[in-house]
Formats: sequence, C-alpha cells, structure tokens
Amino acid sequence: MKPDHRNTFFSIFSIRGFLLIVNLLISPIAFANPYEYLLDNGLKLIVKQDHRSPVVVTQIWYRVGSVDEVNGVTGVAHVLEHMMFKGTGKVPNGEFSKKIAAAGGRENAFTSYDYTGYYQQLHKKHLPMAMELESDRMRNLLITKEEFEKEIKVVMEERRLRTDDQPRSLLYEKMMSVAYQAHPYKNPIIGWMNDLENMRVDDIQEWYDRWYAPNNAILVIVGDVDAEEVHQLAKKYYGTIQLRPVLTLNERKPQLEPPQLGTKRIIVKAPAELPYLIMGYHTPTIKNVQEDWEPYALEILEGILDGNASARLNKSLVRESQIASSASAGYDATARGQSLFFLSAVPSAGKSVTELEQALRGEIEKIVKNGITAAELARVKAQVIAGHVYQRDSIFFQAMQLGRMESIGLSYRDTDLILEKLKAVTAEQVRDVTKKYFNDDSLTVAVLDPQPLEQKTPLRAPAGLRH
Repeated sequence: MKPDHRNTFFSIFSIRGFLLIVNLLISPIAFANPYEYLLDNGLKLIVKQDHRSPVVVTQIWYRVGSVDEVNGVTGVAHVLEHMMFKGTGKVPNGEFSKKIAAAGGRENAFTSYDYTGYYQQLHKKHLPMAMELESDRMRNLLITKEEFEKEIKVVMEERRLRTDDQPRSLLYEKMMSVAYQAHPYKNPIIGWMNDLENMRVDDIQEWYDRWYAPNNAILVIVGDVDAEEVHQLAKKYYGTIQLRPVLTLNERKPQLEPPQLGTKRIIVKAPAELPYLIMGYHTPTIKNVQEDWEPYALEILEGILDGNASARLNKSLVRESQIASSASAGYDATARGQSLFFLSAVPSAGKSVTELEQALRGEIEKIVKNGITAAELARVKAQVIAGHVYQRDSIFFQAMQLGRMESIGLSYRDTDLILEKLKAVTAEQVRDVTKKYFNDDSLTVAVLDPQPLEQKTPLRAPAGLRH
C-alpha cells in the first residue's frame, strides 16, 4: 500500500481509491442521480438522493490545497482548516462542533495537496442547521491572533507526532522533496516546521480571503433528501454570499515538473525497528478522460502488482522467495499534478535493502519481458467492477467520490467513461506503460536506515487535533 502521508482522508483514495469511484456504477441507485445546480454566486451544488436510511452527508469542497501554496507559507491551507472551527460572530468558538454533536452527528475536515474539505453527517432533519453553520463560516470566520497562536502550536505538535516521530512518514516526506524538483508536491501538506514557526495570523487571513468563496467551492449533499428542496436550502444559506475574484483551476499557472535526468537516491536515518524501501517513478495522471489511455493501464498495473494475496508482489516476494516481509504498489490516476507510481517493501530478516530493490526491479522486468497473463488482466478488471462493493452502501463515500472528482478538475459525470476505459485496457498496453515509465531516469529511491530506538514516554495527542 502506498505510504499514507498526504492526509487522513486522502488514504481513502490512494492506490486503489480511484477504483472506488467506478464501483458506484454497478449500483442501480447510481444511475438515477446526482442532480447538479449552479447558484448565481458560482457555487456548484451536487445532490445525490439515497433513501435507504434517514441520514444525510453534507460536504463543502474548496478547490485549493497545499499545491497552491508558495515557499515561506507551506502548511497554511492546513492551518486554516484548523482555524475554521474557531467561530464566527454568530457561532462562538467551539459551538459549531457542539451543535453537530448535540444533534447526534459527526463532523471533521481534511486537507490534501489538491483541495480542502469540511463535512457533517447527521439525521436528515438537521440538514438545515448544518448548512447554516457551514455557510456562516464560509464568509464570517473570525481569525484572531490569540486563537491563531494557540492553534499553530497544535499543528506543530501534530507534525511532530505524525511525521517527525514516525520514521516511514519522515522517509516519505524526504522522498517527495527529492522526487519533485519544482512542483509543489515536493512540500508536505502539513508544512515545513520552519514555516509553521514563522507563520503569522495575516497569512491565514489572506488565504481565507483569497480562496474561500462560493465560486471556488462545491457543495455535495448525499442522503435521504429531495434534490429540489436541497437546492432551495442552498440558495437560502449560501446564495446570499457574494462571489469574489478567484482564479479557476484552468486560470492558475501551470506548475509542470521538469523531466528527471537520472536516478535520485536518498537515505534517511531515523529511530526504527526495521529498514524500509520506497521506489517512486514519475507517471502521468488523467487530464483528458476520453483520449488518455496510459493512466488506465497504470491503474491495471497497480492491481497486477498489488491488491490481494495472488498479486505478484505478495506472491513472489513475500510468499515464495521470502525476501520481503511485506511489499506493495501504489498509484493515483486522479490528481491535479503529476503522480508517482510507488513500489515499497520491508526486507525479511537477513535480507538487505539492496537485495529487496533488485527483487522489485525483477518483478517489473518480468512484465516488460513477458507481459501479463489473460487471467491476471481478467482478475484486475473484475476487481474494478466488484472491488470495495460494500462501500457503495456508504453515503459518506459516495459524497467523497463526487466531491473529489469535481475538486481536481474532472467531473463526476466522467465516472461511467472511466469505467469503460479501464475495462478496455489490454495486456499490451500494460506492458507498454511499464516499459515506458519504469526506467531509472525517472526513478527516486528512498531508504530508511533504522537507528537505535530511544525509550520514550508515549505522547498524548494535543487538544484540538481534528484528524
């Protein structure tokens, strides 16, 4: 599995998460809706009716993430996410969460490279309250120096707990900073510690004023609702918020990663029990759903290498040769920027990282030389249709799938075509993308060199840690 370092909710979509999108297409419910509306102020509303239980999920997605940050203020998107719970003139600090909890609901937020989102899940009768609360803080958030100085300490402690003190997370962060030379994916979503230490409340206010506008947002509501009634509620609570000048995704400057001209290697020394190896190859993502084919072939390749006990990495490296205690592959076809195809593994006792790297390379060479079998291709395509089948019953996952597609510049309406494109991938195409993209000139290798573990008193998560 790809290392989980983008954010808590991004792990929902990493590796095979993209395939979850197409899973809904096998459910009859998926064909009846969603319904799409555009408010006069530019807010896009997507409503999906699912009447199986009296529950509703409401999510607001902002088309802005850490990819939009500049040097010196890395982490600002995530810090603002924390600050969004600090209250407005109408709803004092802490009352937002209390009101949702009192209604028996749950709420949280997430920041990724490509977007920022906030959600509530609760009984359908409380939908108006949730929409009123969320729309209020879209424009009326109170960002005070006092609250900022408290919350920035929480974020810095979060960074220590989840990155600095987690050797695999630290390795992934260092690897990304090396694999990407120019693209903002080189910066961690949570931000570099120096930037957090020197962040100012004005940085947060500027980010909020620049990006948090209805014409830069998507409101997704899924559950036991009537679409037109939701439309009227959206106009009531969000429709009065004024639009502001915001660059659309197409208007923002392209941030292309220059071609890599040779293998990059990094060794990270950190207290850990075992070594860890990550290999990352630069690969494309879906930009034109109709015309692209390589991302779909790479998705199938990921399933060939990983996915279940019969996939190649687990079968060959873990069970047969026993050179690895675990091995996985990860690729994300849907992102605003260029992706990486990850191979990662932990060597078995007595095996070296060098031997492990050669074994991973050997699995790639087998596909380049011999291709894949018809049985493997059929298995992975079946997983595309049937994988994660029970998650189609989750209205939360339905909402996440709709919102993410829209937030990265694709459309939820593309999902049926994506499914057809995945089903059409041939064994030869899988071999072609393997040969094209798995070469040393586009490879970054990161190795965790384990250092002696220090005996530490377990740390408690800081108050206010939301993820």
